[in-house]
Amino acid sequence: MHPRRRHRKNASAMRLVGRQLARFREAAGLTQRELATEFNLAEETVASIEQGRRPLKPDLAQRFDDRLDTKGALSVAVEHMPEVDLIPAWAEEYMDLEREAIALSWYDNQVVPGLLQTERYARGVFRSRVPAFNADEIEAQVVARVARQGILARTRPPTISFVMWEAILMDRIGGDDVYEEQVRHLRACAELPGVSLQVMPFGRTSHAGLNGPFILLETPDHQLLGYTESQRGSQLLTDPDEVSILAQKYAMLRAQALTPEDSTGLLDRLLGER
Repeated sequence: MHPRRRHRKNASAMRLVGRQLARFREAAGLTQRELATEFNLAEETVASIEQGRRPLKPDLAQRFDDRLDTKGALSVAVEHMPEVDLIPAWAEEYMDLEREAIALSWYDNQVVPGLLQTERYARGVFRSRVPAFNADEIEAQVVARVARQGILARTRPPTISFVMWEAILMDRIGGDDVYEEQVRHLRACAELPGVSLQVMPFGRTSHAGLNGPFILLETPDHQLLGYTESQRGSQLLTDPDEVSILAQKYAMLRAQALTPEDSTGLLDRLLGER
């Protein structure tokens, strides 16, 4: 069974845009598979957009307009979509994919990966935001972040590899009590089936992750995608060449990081247990 999707305020508008795309595609004499192949997409991606389950992004809308000769109709529709709720539009598609992923490879160098954050640590992260969230916004963001962690408890959870820079374990986001709770939670997560946790140590003379955090995601139909975030947005990567670069980086990061066993030993030492 697919995980339940988050309710969207713009669900009706998404369905309308999806039906428009389907009508334009059919008028051009193309099947979903043929359109997907032309744009290097999974057939399921086109199907999800047409069914209103996945938002049509502005750049893809423009490309569809050009291919289907729609005189900019899709781009105009996407431009005037109503605002969505907690998750920014640029991250929403990734969240949908994450819920159904069969494998994730996650590198982070600033904060504990979201899927591994405790509620109090997540609250400390959102309290650090500049410009500041108000109290209600902080709580809403915390609830949304913790809800994402449900994928770890799926009947068939994804296989997940995490690589974290050691600096994350030195910061004390939220205070000393929150820090200890978070490290204990990481130690427990490291024992979950299908989870591998590695720490990239200080003092290395080479480092494959200097360009920042990223995630590799494998979909149920075995499409490999990449996801990167920056200060003001994010990017979902589908181009095989771009995804291959991230896969190469991640393979090198795993080789450069401490082994999972040495990483859990580091966590134990931080907790004063060994």
